[in-house]
Amino acid sequence: MASYLLRRLLLTIPILLGVSLLVFFMLHSAGGDPAQIMLGSRADPASLAELRRELGLDRPLWVQYLDFASGAARGDFGRSYRSNTPVAAEIAARFPATIELAVAAMGIAIVAGGIVGAVAAVRRHTVLDYLGSAGVLLGISIPTFWLGIIVIIVFGLWLRWLPISGRVDPRLGAAPSVPFLTVTSLLQGNWAVAGDALRHLIMPALTLAAWPAAIVARMTRASLLESLGQDYARTARGKGLPERLIVVRHAARNALLPVLTVVGLEFGTLLGGAVVTETIFAWPGLGQLTVTAISARDYQVVQGVVLLLAAVFVLLNLLVDVLYAVLDPRIRYG
Repeated sequence: MASYLLRRLLLTIPILLGVSLLVFFMLHSAGGDPAQIMLGSRADPASLAELRRELGLDRPLWVQYLDFASGAARGDFGRSYRSNTPVAAEIAARFPATIELAVAAMGIAIVAGGIVGAVAAVRRHTVLDYLGSAGVLLGISIPTFWLGIIVIIVFGLWLRWLPISGRVDPRLGAAPSVPFLTVTSLLQGNWAVAGDALRHLIMPALTLAAWPAAIVARMTRASLLESLGQDYARTARGKGLPERLIVVRHAARNALLPVLTVVGLEFGTLLGGAVVTETIFAWPGLGQLTVTAISARDYQVVQGVVLLLAAVFVLLNLLVDVLYAVLDPRIRYG
C-alpha cells in the first residue's frame, strides 16, 4: 500500500504540471491587458509600459510561466495584480468558506441522495421508485444558476425565511472571512453568530447539493439493485432472513463502493463548481474570488486557484482508492 501511495503521489506532479501549462496559456491567449484594466482606458502608453514592466508582463510567455511554476512548487503563487497582496494569502482567506459550503452541500447530497436511492431500490417499480426517479431527473436537469435564483425568490423574498446573500449578518460583529464560521462560532459558544451563519448557509448549500444528490441517488439505486440480485442475497432470502436485514448487513456494504467513487469525484467537482453558486449568493469563497480575478485579468490569482483545486481533486481520488481497500478487504494495491 505504501509503495502504491508513493507512486500515486509522484503521478500528481506531471498532472499538476499539465494543468498549470494549460491554464497559463489559455489565460494569456484569451486577450485582455491587466495593466490597461488597472490604469483605465485613458492611460498613456508610457504609464502602461511602465506598469507592464513592473508586473513582468513585458517578458516572454515562457519566462513568465517558468517563474510561476518555480514559485508554485514552493507554495508561492506570486502577487495579485489587482490588490498587490500574495495570492497564497488571498486563497487562504477564501478557501475555508468554499470548503464549508462544499462540505455542507456534500453532506446534504449524501443523506438525501442515499435515502432516495435506497428507498427506490428497495421499493422498485412502486410509486416511491417513480417519484425518486423523477426527482433525480429534475436534479440533474435544473441549471444551478436558475435553481439558485428560484430559491432566493421563494425562500428569501416571498417567505422571508432565510437571508439571500453573504455569510453572516455584519451587525453581529463577526467577520465573514473567519475560517469555518459556523463551526468556529459553535465552539466559541457564540450561538447568535452560529445560528445566523447556519441560516446564511442553507440556501447556497441546498442549491449546490441538487446535482450531486441526484447523482448519488441514481448510483445508490443502481448499485443496491445489483447487490440485491447477487447470489449471497438470494441465499440469505432462502434462509428466511428479513429483507431489511439483507439490505443493511449484506447488500449495502457492497453497494457502497461505486457510490464512494461518485462521492469523491462529486466533492472535487463541488469545489470547482461553486463559482456560480458563490456568485449568486455573494458567498465570499474561491468562486467569487475567481470571477473577480477573471474580470480583472488577474492571471496570478486564477492560476493559483485552479492549481489548488486540481491538487485537491487528485488527492481526493487517492483518498477514495484508500477507502476502497478499507471497505473491501479483497482489494489490495501492490
